[in-house]
This record gives sequence, C-alpha cells and structure tokens, in this order.
Amino acid sequence: MTQRGRAAKPTGPTGRPRRTGGQRGTDRVGRGGDLATRRARLHQVVEPVVQGAGYDLEDLSVSRAGRRHVVQVIVDADGGVDLDAVADVSRAVSAALDAAEEVGGDIVAGEYQLEVSSPGVARPLTLPRHWRRNTGRLVRFTVRGGPEAVDRQITGRVVEADDERVVVETDAGRTEWRHAELGPGRVQVEFTRPGEPDAFDGTDEAGDFDDDDVEDEER
Repeated sequence: MTQRGRAAKPTGPTGRPRRTGGQRGTDRVGRGGDLATRRARLHQVVEPVVQGAGYDLEDLSVSRAGRRHVVQVIVDADGGVDLDAVADVSRAVSAALDAAEEVGGDIVAGEYQLEVSSPGVARPLTLPRHWRRNTGRLVRFTVRGGPEAVDRQITGRVVEADDERVVVETDAGRTEWRHAELGPGRVQVEFTRPGEPDAFDGTDEAGDFDDDDVEDEER
C-alpha cells in the first residue's frame, strides 16, 4: 500500500511558504473570475504538468476557506504516488501557476493555498483505472439494473480489472461485470488483508523481537 502523508514545506524565491504534499502555504494573486472560470483555467495549467510528470490528474477543486481559496490537486498513478513524488509535482504545479500568471494574468482571486496529494481510500472508484489500481482490495459497489431491474449492493474483492470489465470474488464465487453496469465503488478498510501477517506478530517495525519477549527467554 502506498504510504500517504505530509512532506516538508519549502519556500519560494520570495520566502513565501508553498504547499507541498499536505503542508499549507500561500501565494498572493489578484482578482480572477468566478469559481467555475477559475477552475477551468487552473485545469488548463495543471493537467499538462501532472501528465508530463507521468501521473493522472484525478481531481482539481477550488473552494473558499475564510479570506483565502484552497486549490486541491489530487494525483495518482499505477503503483501509487509516494511522498517524494507528491513533493515534486507540487513544486512543478506551483512553478507552472506562477509562469501562467506572468503571461496571462491572475488565475485565482486573492490569496490561495495549493494542496497536492494522492487519493485516500474514501475516494470512489469511478473509472477503469481506479478499479485496476485497487486489484486485491475489498470493495463495496452497486450493480445497476440486472434481470429484475433493481440495483444491488455487493461487497467483494477485486480479482482482475481492465478497461472493459471487473472481476470480483464474492461469497458466491467470481463474477464479471462491465464498467457500464457498475456504480461507484468504495474501498473497505481492512485491518488485515489476505496473505498479510497479523497486525501483531511478536516483532517491532525493525523486525526485532520485543524486549519483553527477550526478557522472558532469559528467565
């Protein structure tokens, strides 16, 4: 599972803090258009940068938090996105926004916080690549219609997924669906996944036995 979290906060040429991998920063810009216009302009600037770095732009949103706007950029890739990648993309996006403003004027009205992160498990699976990237995970989803034209809620483990279909293992066995038949899926949190060791196996994170176990053996 890809590690997710917060990265260090660098500073720009003027010393103003900038957003990197979960830390908050601010960049001041002037007046822009309405929220939908700002989002469209941001998308035009951000998506080529993210794709050029080898990632998918999963979501881009603009919201207001007090006197500032919050620009959220969600990126992902096959195999996940680690903290170093999040930091690299954040710096590239920040630089691209600065360059776009120098050429074409303000993009966001007033101060804003740029937040770049990878998707959390709560984000719905809506595209074929989302299902593919969650192969092996337990997912709850809706199957639309069917013989009785009634939607069904199903929980199962994703066994295979490609651009056309998803194969899921349920208590009733393996079943295959086309993406058009499925509603959004949601990954279910598991404390221990099949094939993984129990949460406590007598060793610490470094692989050494606990001190209490050693003391017991010495006695």
